[in-house]
Amino acid sequence: MRLVIQRVSEASVTIDGELFSEIGTGLMVLVGIAEGDTPADVEWLAAKTAAMRIFPDENGVMNRSVLDIGGEVLAVSQFTLMASTKKGNRPSYIHAAGYELAVPMYELYCEKLSELLGKEVKTGQFGADMKVALINDGPVTIVIDSRLRE
Repeated sequence: MRLVIQRVSEASVTIDGELFSEIGTGLMVLVGIAEGDTPADVEWLAAKTAAMRIFPDENGVMNRSVLDIGGEVLAVSQFTLMASTKKGNRPSYIHAAGYELAVPMYELYCEKLSELLGKEVKTGQFGADMKVALINDGPVTIVIDSRLRE
């Protein structure tokens, strides 16, 4: 699994011109799932997401997590995070998980993160053509890959 985590002051998902989800201060998380990903990957990434200290403390030092600040999370499934650009100019998505694995893993990630935060993780709609808007605060953007454990 691969995550792109952005610290935001607000974020939203619109589908077919209708607002689907929105959050205030917190994290916008793009979630890519690969063939072979497991619930252990989900557990590790959910814990990392909840505890990552990327919000400023009273001294302006990134020392607080989304959990510490009571922030919100918007998680959007994005298979293009698993793109391979090794050959040619058209990305290959051969390593991206199919629907049968990707949907339950994405839902499990949102569920586990909700449990850790003690509040609902807002979502996009799997497979929909979404318009994602956000204001990246900082900007702060972190990429985490469960296979690399970094």
